[in-house]
Amino acid sequence: MAKGKNVLTTGDVAKICNVAPRTVSKWFDSGQLKGYRIPGSKDRRIPLNELVRFMKAHNMPTEALSVGRLRVLVIDNDANNKLAIVNNLKARDSYEVQAAGTSFETGAAIQRFAPHVVLINLLANGIDAGGICRSIRDNEEYATIKLIALANHLSQPEATALIQKGFDGYVSNPSDGTEVIRKIEEVTAIIY
Repeated sequence: MAKGKNVLTTGDVAKICNVAPRTVSKWFDSGQLKGYRIPGSKDRRIPLNELVRFMKAHNMPTEALSVGRLRVLVIDNDANNKLAIVNNLKARDSYEVQAAGTSFETGAAIQRFAPHVVLINLLANGIDAGGICRSIRDNEEYATIKLIALANHLSQPEATALIQKGFDGYVSNPSDGTEVIRKIEEVTAIIY
């Protein structure tokens, strides 16, 4: 499977699970394997993280998945904050991490790195977090990217507004590495 391929066809899933494509279609149609249909078509698409969840839930071997490590993009223009988060994530073998300091660098990194998760510091100067969120959510190719906002001490209305704008979650204390990792694992729904 190619790096950056976050959405799979039923044929891809069939090869990974060593079953017939029709079996994958049955899993999908019964709701056991979640995904979506291509508009105007009967073709099905399964997000990679959903396949991992399904395989683990059914005790299927995941060795055939060449997912490698979870790719995380950290967006922050404060060098110290960015470095602390990057180092915390790199300390775990399960993450491949890159960082961006501007909205332009973010666009290039999303194209090149194909992250599974994007962490955005909402307080970073010169970074349009709302614009980045809209760009990702408006592009079907990036539908599986999970967005996590990093902000200090959000009120409940502020947190609710973030979710409504398209973020998958938020971290109230970005300096707490455990909280950041917990939120990444929560939004990707991968059971470790």
